[in-house]
Amino acid sequence: MRPALLLLLLTFLKSACAAAQDSDPASPTGTVAFTHVTVVPMDEERALEDYTVVVDGERIVAVGPAGEVEIPDGAIVVDGTGRWLIPGLAEMHGHTPPPDAPREHVENVLFLYVANGITTVRGVLGAPGQLELKAEANSGAIVSPTLYLAGPSFNGNSVSSPAQAAAMVREQAEAGWDLLKIHPGVTRDEYDSIAVAAKAAGIRFVGHVPEDVGLLHALEMGQETIEHLDGYVEYLDGAEGPVDPGRLAEAVERTRAAGAAVVPTMALWETLYGIHPLETLTAYPELRYMPPEMVAAWTENYRERLADPSLDPVESRTVIENRTRILAALDEGGVTILMGTDSPQLFSVPGFSLHRELTRMAAAGMSPYEILVSGTRNVGTYFANEDEFGTIAPGQRADLVLLSADPLQDVASLSRIEGVMVRGRWHPKAEIDERLGAIADSYR
Repeated sequence: MRPALLLLLLTFLKSACAAAQDSDPASPTGTVAFTHVTVVPMDEERALEDYTVVVDGERIVAVGPAGEVEIPDGAIVVDGTGRWLIPGLAEMHGHTPPPDAPREHVENVLFLYVANGITTVRGVLGAPGQLELKAEANSGAIVSPTLYLAGPSFNGNSVSSPAQAAAMVREQAEAGWDLLKIHPGVTRDEYDSIAVAAKAAGIRFVGHVPEDVGLLHALEMGQETIEHLDGYVEYLDGAEGPVDPGRLAEAVERTRAAGAAVVPTMALWETLYGIHPLETLTAYPELRYMPPEMVAAWTENYRERLADPSLDPVESRTVIENRTRILAALDEGGVTILMGTDSPQLFSVPGFSLHRELTRMAAAGMSPYEILVSGTRNVGTYFANEDEFGTIAPGQRADLVLLSADPLQDVASLSRIEGVMVRGRWHPKAEIDERLGAIADSYR
């Protein structure tokens, strides 16, 4: 990644501004029955019409034809007639504001994810104090997706030697972080030390591919996920012209054989490479849910980016086109794709950014079902050592999204949300809309 792009990325990951709207306590768990709904269970490509799904506490306890499933006395009944029920979606490259950000802003960001059907967030840039936020979020004390968090980043500034890198791995594993995050600037020896120490400590590591490491070596050392398709464009000389099909096929096969997954973040990379006119980005309606100071900072930095003499529009377009080719080849080659957008980030508003990402995944040839898999079942498989979720079946964590249109026909249907359930807590559309309105009003 070019230094200017990395600087933009790190700058916005640290951005946080105040919001003024207090949140209501999370709704208590209980017994909820979704009746006469079309269930998209995500165990395979199918839709089950006129079904009932019963949730008790944080778990799905029954799934079956409407006439065969008994609705418990006292259950809240949600009429699913003419609607579709899918597992909750995931943001596998997300961020939570740092602990020193205003509390209202932190809670607003977490709510924006939920409002868009995102019930799981893998946060990939930790800061001291966020493990306490994770405990609070996952207990249901606030409206939030379930959080899995990486510790503070391993990068050229935080890592000074292989020995110090290994010690940092052990410290983060002992502290209880869920994974480690690699950023650029780490030397190959330091990277190898991280990989070896991570394996010994039983903690996964993910992130960028440092220049000194390279894609193939990162795969050999067991990096679990490659964020932003990092390293692929570099390995394939993708900034210079169309990628070589043979080398691309090799990269795909090496990725699949290594068991690594990719989190593409396609929409954000278009922004970082200056593909869109500024006026297109500033017209995004979801910006009303972010602090005006943050939006102003995004606007100024993007304006400066477009004015940077080093920005080559032809090269930028070539990189973006090749990223689409790479994602298509990875998907066709059986590599695991995980849904993620890198929000909140430059014009990437939490939750809403997901719906912009979906169109880019579709442009790479992914079917609606394949896109859904990347944000549901694949995520459940990834976190299978932590919990059971990602499909609709008894015993699964009760993360559900009710839609007014068929997501197997058009992924745009994922924005037609009638309600979201997070760990058994039901948030109907009216409640979601009311709080979204209050957040927007607080920033006027």
